[in-house]
Amino acid sequence: QVALEESGGGSVEAGGSLTLSCRASSFINRRACMGWFRQAPGKEREGVATIHSDGSTSYADSTKGRFTLSKDNGKNTLYLQMNSLKLEDTAMYYCAATGRRLYSCRLKSNEYRYWGQGTQVTVSS
Repeated sequence: QVALEESGGGSVEAGGSLTLSCRASSFINRRACMGWFRQAPGKEREGVATIHSDGSTSYADSTKGRFTLSKDNGKNTLYLQMNSLKLEDTAMYYCAATGRRLYSCRLKSNEYRYWGQGTQVTVSS
C-alpha cells in the first residue's frame, strides 16, 4: 500500500495560512527522518523542513519563521503549518521519509526513500 498520504493542500491568498498533513503507514520506520519537499513547474525539487525522531527540526532558509513542522506519534501523522504564505511558495508539496534512522535529517531529497503522491499548494495575490 501507499507509504505516505498527504492532505490539506489548496489555494490561498498571499499572507494566508494552510496546514498540510501526512499520514505514515506501518512501513515507515518509527525512527526515520520525515519531512516535506516541494517542486514548482520547471524547477528542481527543494527541501522545506525535516524532523528527527527525537523531535529536532530543520528548515529551509526561505521558510524559517513562517513554517512549523510537527509530528503526532500517536496518529503516525506529520504536519506542516504554513503561515504568511508567499507567491513563491506555490508548488506541489511532497511528504517523505527515510528508510532508516539517520544521525541528522538533512534537506536532501536523495536521502529519502519513501514519497507521497503530493498535494498542491497555490498562493495567489
